[in-house]
Amino acid sequence: MNERKGIAVAGTAIVDKIYGIGAYPGVGELTKIMSINTAVGGLVLNDGIDLKKLDPNLDVYALCKLGNDEEGRFALETMKQNGLDTSSVTFTDEKTSFTDVMSIIGGQRTFFTYPGASADFGYDDIPWDSLNAKILHLGYFLLLDKVDNGDGLKILKEAKNRGISTSIDLVSESSDRYSLVIPCLPYVDNLIINETEAGNITGIEPTEENLEAIADKLLEMGVRERVILHMPMLGICKTRTSYTTMPSIDVPRDFIKGKTGAGDAFCAGALLGIYNGVSDEEILEYAQIAAMASLRTPDATSGIEELSKLRELAKQFQ
Repeated sequence: MNERKGIAVAGTAIVDKIYGIGAYPGVGELTKIMSINTAVGGLVLNDGIDLKKLDPNLDVYALCKLGNDEEGRFALETMKQNGLDTSSVTFTDEKTSFTDVMSIIGGQRTFFTYPGASADFGYDDIPWDSLNAKILHLGYFLLLDKVDNGDGLKILKEAKNRGISTSIDLVSESSDRYSLVIPCLPYVDNLIINETEAGNITGIEPTEENLEAIADKLLEMGVRERVILHMPMLGICKTRTSYTTMPSIDVPRDFIKGKTGAGDAFCAGALLGIYNGVSDEEILEYAQIAAMASLRTPDATSGIEELSKLRELAKQFQ
């Protein structure tokens, strides 16, 4: 096999319908929907498209399962239009996964998701013998039934056996299921998650002052190279020999049109930095710039451009 290159994004592929609302209603109350946008979502599409926009010369491979339906065709065409390699996308008669996003304009959002085709994605859907990626990024754990029930561990072990660097991502949920991720950590080179997810895995309260202790615990639990954590105010990168922090880019309130996909954008920026072999400080810079850019549109990916252009944009807020 030739020298490995590019990043494979594997797991959840979703079609989002984003409803812009003024406020969340109480039980039995009503709120007005002020806008509706349809967009792709999920790790494969969000991270994959973000990566390709940040670096158009990067090879990005999509590994996911779609339904044979209108939403599946929309997701596939969107990936192709954005330059992703879709040759390994598989299809099923199950409905394409979808999420209804209730998003307070400029504020928080709540997700209602149907697992659909993505729930059946697993080890056998990856063309191991032809996969030439340098990095495999897998997720979302806690949303993929097969991955959560053993295939995730199997995928990560196989990737490491084949010399592929690994990273994973999770979804945030109120449950005790985070223990499912723990056996996978010794096969994860780079863990890129938010502070809530990290706190739930380690059992440490996810406050800003606890971030380094949380990252240390995750390294003790087996993460091989880096723990990268993000919260609204800052991001951190912890290895066994260094600890780096970087505040989020402070943008004016009217810059923010939505927060859907900001975590995925942060992750894509971090992955690109890792792929390029830059310093931990630069990894966080890539991540924070990408997260900033995602805030300027209601959907997850439209705000992302080439990294060089986003660096110029970020200078306005320094």
